[in-house]
Amino acid sequence: MKIDMHCHVKEGSIDSKVSIEEFILKLKEKGIDGMLVTDHDTYNGYRYWKESIKGKKHEDFVVLKGIEYDTLDAGHILIIMPQGVKMRLLELRGLPISLLIDFVHHHGGICGPAHPCGEKYMSFTNTKRFQKSPDLLAKFDFVETFNACESAQSNGGARLLAEKYDKPQTGGSDAHKLECVGMGYTVFPEPIKTELDLIMQIRNKACTRAEGEFYTKTTKDKIGKVNKLLVYSFWFYNKGGALLRKHRRKNKIQAEQPIDPIDPIEIPYLKNIKRKH
Repeated sequence: MKIDMHCHVKEGSIDSKVSIEEFILKLKEKGIDGMLVTDHDTYNGYRYWKESIKGKKHEDFVVLKGIEYDTLDAGHILIIMPQGVKMRLLELRGLPISLLIDFVHHHGGICGPAHPCGEKYMSFTNTKRFQKSPDLLAKFDFVETFNACESAQSNGGARLLAEKYDKPQTGGSDAHKLECVGMGYTVFPEPIKTELDLIMQIRNKACTRAEGEFYTKTTKDKIGKVNKLLVYSFWFYNKGGALLRKHRRKNKIQAEQPIDPIDPIEIPYLKNIKRKH
């Protein structure tokens, strides 16, 4: 089964030009069976799918809930929580990576670095946190080893990390434009219908394959050296956002209730969470 594991839709990511329905139609044309919606620090794109499209059309296509989280100190991290569990804390960017990983695992989710060898500040191996604690990679559940918007060198470095730490490899398009949709994807050995299905295959170290083709018309390819200004701008944006949301995150950590009515489901795993809270 093929799933694009890194998707940005305009209903959730302000820098995406592709609606979730356009995304689905393009992926279906390419023979891809599903998508993981991974908007920046929000579930709004997935909420739109749940409220406006699901159950009305595209019932032959799998749409899963994920997020691309901006950490305080380790770049962008892809996170998948089980259905029925959506930590509202994950919509407040700026958690330090160690706390984020423990929080995700405590509530049954999985996480892994997006484009880990990519741009400075945005990618795990190009942050000071990695330089101080490279073996933190062992705590991740998977590594994104094919990102259609990254270079062959960046993806090659990610594959070496995944092999060194024996982590399942994932792939995605990281598409923000229609022409890039579906240019990266993950091949899973077993069918996937829910987030928990995906989580269990990753945890069981299923033989996943990260495949695709490179998209060479990204903004950073077009603007060349000027892209460095955007990279440094991101550092200020992320640090400022982390400070502004510090109080709200603290309140969420103290009072977080992980059961989310947007995805009601009754399975033993979630019942255990309810008893703990």
